[in-house]
Amino acid sequence: MQEPDPPAPEAVSPPTFYVPGTFRSDQSVGYLMRNVLRSIRDHANQRLAAHDLTYVQWLPLYKLAKNEGNTVAGLARELEIDAGAMTRAMDRLEAKGLVRRERSVEDRRVVLLALTPEGRKVARRVPAVLSDVLNGHLDGFSVAEWEQLQALLRRMVVNGQALRETDR
Repeated sequence: MQEPDPPAPEAVSPPTFYVPGTFRSDQSVGYLMRNVLRSIRDHANQRLAAHDLTYVQWLPLYKLAKNEGNTVAGLARELEIDAGAMTRAMDRLEAKGLVRRERSVEDRRVVLLALTPEGRKVARRVPAVLSDVLNGHLDGFSVAEWEQLQALLRRMVVNGQALRETDR
C-alpha cells in the first residue's frame, strides 16, 4: 500500500522588513550601504591623493587599465558619473600625461581613451590601495562572514534586477 502524499505546505508570505509607519532611514539597507560606500571612497581618496588622484580620476583610470571602457560616454555610464564630469576628469588626466585621446579608425566621430605608459604605471597602484581600504573596512570579519556578505549583496542585486523586469 502506497503512503498518501504529505499535505502541501501552506504558502508563507515573505517577511516585511520595512513598514511605512515605523520606517527609519538610519535602519535602511540603502542608507547603510551608501555610508559604507562613502567611507570606502573617502579613504581611497585620502590614500590616492598622494598620487594626485581623485575618485573621479582614479576610478576611470582603473577601468581603462582593466579594458572595461574606452570612451568618455562608456565610462560615464559604467561609473554612473555625469558625462560632463567625466570629460573634465579626462581633461585633467590628459593634462597629467596619464591618458591620451585617439580618434577611432573605424568611426572618426568616436574618440577613444588610452592610458599612457605613465597612466598604466599609476593605474597599477590603485588595486593595492583599494585592497588595503576594503580590508580595513572588513576588519574583524571572518572569511565565512565576508563570503556571506558577498552572497547577500549578490542576492540583493539579483532581486533588484527582478524588480526592474517586473516594472517594465
